[in-house]
Amino acid sequence: MKFLLAPDKYKGSLTGQEFCEAVASGILKVFPHAEIVKRPLADGGDGTIEVVSHYLNASSVPVRVHDPLFREIEAPYLLSQDKQTAFIEMSEASGYKLLQKSEMNCMHTTSLGTGELILDALEKGATTIVLGIGGSATNDGGMGMAQALGYRFLDSGGKELEPVGKNLGLVAQIDTKKVHPQLAKAKIQVACDVNNPFYGEQGAAKIYGPQKGASPDGVAFLDQGLEQFAKVLQTTFDIDVQQIPGAGAAGGVGGGAVVFLNASLTSGVDLVMQLANFEEVVQGADWVITGEGQLDGQTFSGKTINGVIKAAQKYQVPVAAFCGSVDVTITEMQHMGLDYAVSILNQIGNLDEAKAKSFQNLELTSYNFAHLLKTSKA
Repeated sequence: MKFLLAPDKYKGSLTGQEFCEAVASGILKVFPHAEIVKRPLADGGDGTIEVVSHYLNASSVPVRVHDPLFREIEAPYLLSQDKQTAFIEMSEASGYKLLQKSEMNCMHTTSLGTGELILDALEKGATTIVLGIGGSATNDGGMGMAQALGYRFLDSGGKELEPVGKNLGLVAQIDTKKVHPQLAKAKIQVACDVNNPFYGEQGAAKIYGPQKGASPDGVAFLDQGLEQFAKVLQTTFDIDVQQIPGAGAAGGVGGGAVVFLNASLTSGVDLVMQLANFEEVVQGADWVITGEGQLDGQTFSGKTINGVIKAAQKYQVPVAAFCGSVDVTITEMQHMGLDYAVSILNQIGNLDEAKAKSFQNLELTSYNFAHLLKTSKA
């Protein structure tokens, strides 16, 4: 039998690779000659950089950049051995993980550091850049990112503006004369798993501003700023960012990337699956086994398991999900297209105890699943 193992991580307890090792161990105790193909995945959020490094055969490149509050830090990105492909995770330079809770306020934060990582990759020769934009601390419409690449944002008096959220509404013109020449030659893909518009009730500020430290008045101010900024973008580049699904991702970096980088927005898990040659290895599999820490309603919206199911269904391969916890109804499972789902927990205890036993619980779950398959074929 052929088993394709394609999990996300169990946050805080198992990496995708460790998941694969535990499941393989359980299966091989029942099917010692089974073909096991390991393809750990991610959906573009935090931690994707470790998974991508596995497939790109890439090295980590440290760069001195500016964090969301303009402080100098060192942030890494991945560069393939031939220096043609870079993977950049926005959260490494512009993420909320870099800030104390008391520092969170997306009126004052910038995506400048993310642009500095892109600039370094371009100057090292990268022609393909994959940008993951999960976990950002910003709501600057991509202004900071663009400034690092040579764009200048000017107010009505011609004064250059600091690229932060509170200045979105002051932008009157955008100077493109000094944009880095390599940018036009690069293919840039953005891992984006939300469909929020640039502004409005479902836009960047109103949906994500509060969790990034914006007050109710600040949220309204930022939303107005994004709307005004969108008008300037349309006048300058003839692109209506409000019509781009996902433009509101990462505080407007989704839309900003399309305009300033000529980027395409695509599903994070789809991008990682391309790197993993998933379409090729799923063919001929008897089962795909996936998993994540919690299977719930959010799994429907761009998460790894959802991407795995869609790809497996193309080749009529059944999918089993081994998760830390399962919080879906039978109807939801059927709608999702899952053929089997189970929580690996096998005793009552607290969360720390459950995490500590994740490997052995997953190994046991895999053994039981394989044994069930064996007896059903007998």
